[in-house]
Amino acid sequence: MSGVRVLRARDYPRMPWKNGGGSTEEIARDAGEGLEGFGWRLSIADIESSGGFSRFAGYQRIISVLQGEGMYLTVDGQRSRLLRVFDAFAFKGDSEVACTLPGGGIRDFNLIYAPDLYGARLQWFEGRARFFSDAGTVVVFAGGGEVGVEVDGGGVLLGGYDCLLVSGREGVVGVEVSGVCCVVELTRVGG
Repeated sequence: MSGVRVLRARDYPRMPWKNGGGSTEEIARDAGEGLEGFGWRLSIADIESSGGFSRFAGYQRIISVLQGEGMYLTVDGQRSRLLRVFDAFAFKGDSEVACTLPGGGIRDFNLIYAPDLYGARLQWFEGRARFFSDAGTVVVFAGGGEVGVEVDGGGVLLGGYDCLLVSGREGVVGVEVSGVCCVVELTRVGG
């Protein structure tokens, strides 16, 4: 996978959760199939009721609420603050994790990555922002509404939950965004 690709939300495949409690729309991943063999994976999940999360031993996770009144996560016995829309929260994939939904069901955005393979940075932006990245993979995820994205002078309009994926490029890439979006930068460890 290299170059610049637009991934449309309508095309994301749906797959079951590892614990069988629901399903996820998979946005993108670096390799593998199913729930194994990837170095990083981005997805959207609808959580309808409070309960346990799947474990992903050897991985790190960063989760953000996209829609709904928010959630509390209890990670290895420690309860988080109330996570509201576009709050990012990180935890180890092999932790024992359960969520409580005080206001009903939510939709969330998930990054799962193997820290022995990738370094990751996840940031939410609102309005206009311009940045430069030397990460091997840069993802711009539209947080619900339309987002304009320019990469090295070429522009695209993303619809809600669409993504722009920049990968396999050498050197620094310039990115400008307008709207509410999440930018994920993934850098291969040791390379």
